[in-house]
Amino acid sequence: MKKTFKYRIEPNKEIAKKTDEILNLCRILYNICLEQRRNAWKYHKKSISCYDQIKQLPEMKEVFPEFKQIPSQTLQDVVERVDRAFQSFFRRVKSGEKPGYPRFKGYGRYDSLTLKQAGWKFDGKYLHIKKIGKFKVKLHRPIEGDIKTITIKKTLTGKWYVYFSCDNVPSKPLPKTGKSVGIDVGCESFLTTSNGEKIPNPRFMKKSEDTLKSRQQSLSRKLKGSHRRKKTRILVAKIHEKINNQRRDFHYKVANYLLRNNDIVCIEKLQSWNTDWKRLNKSMKDVAWFNFFNILQAKAEEAGRRIIEVPAKGTSQICSSCGKEVPKNLSIRVHNCPFCHLSIDRDYNSALNILRLGTSLQGSKCFPEKSYL
Repeated sequence: MKKTFKYRIEPNKEIAKKTDEILNLCRILYNICLEQRRNAWKYHKKSISCYDQIKQLPEMKEVFPEFKQIPSQTLQDVVERVDRAFQSFFRRVKSGEKPGYPRFKGYGRYDSLTLKQAGWKFDGKYLHIKKIGKFKVKLHRPIEGDIKTITIKKTLTGKWYVYFSCDNVPSKPLPKTGKSVGIDVGCESFLTTSNGEKIPNPRFMKKSEDTLKSRQQSLSRKLKGSHRRKKTRILVAKIHEKINNQRRDFHYKVANYLLRNNDIVCIEKLQSWNTDWKRLNKSMKDVAWFNFFNILQAKAEEAGRRIIEVPAKGTSQICSSCGKEVPKNLSIRVHNCPFCHLSIDRDYNSALNILRLGTSLQGSKCFPEKSYL
């Protein structure tokens, strides 16, 4: 199993300044490679491959001696990032999505550097990187598996982190419970289970909205390029960072709770939400269903649990008792079936349908612990 371990690191002022300079040079190289590809197609109708650009790196070091202070694997990773950006662009064009041509990186927009299996050494306390220096690592949990790559990243608030991407990480299966559950996500409550349980929506963004608004207004009044504007920008970034940390912590706790008590979790198919992302309102985006489902799937793989995705279409319109379609809009929060006279919460009805569909796909009978039928 593959897994990434994230740790806080503490560089001194000299190392932090040097790393910032290297990140800026990586940004310049990224823009050069992007411009080279764009001009080659614009003027000569030719494509430049990632391999061709990597072969040109030694020559580029002679033209730009500043690039010699960057680890060679980091330079190769910059070229590979440009290639991945174009691959994603062509994939979106092919699938009919809004393509979004790869953009140039502005100052401060390139925030990480990656090394593979050379150019660095970790002794359990300090991370030594060739041509940069050493970083003190806050190892709050042990690293498992074989380290394949490391990534140094700087956040908008000025904090530094290291990511160890590991392979052959041992799984940690949870004991079997023999239970299954279907979940329906929403805005009024974060999710409703097929057991009739509701987990409330914490609305982290709404709770910090007043503070965020005040700091954003203060930022808009500061002169661009001034020292005060930089300090205020960090204050705004800290609010966003706090909201993101609260949300991720909540998602992990809910995911662990569901997987600890159930062998199978049935959810709505993720792709069905991607097409409607722009239609979601602020409250829906604050819930961050995408991130929660990604965390749930990752934790399920580690715990030896199974996630079953079912089509989301019609799960709230079909009666979970008789199977007849009962049309209703979003303002109607109670499911009243005129055929079998079932009257239950709309989200609970949807969760039961999701469990039923997941059961049919899984091929075994799974029943909720609690039912209002």
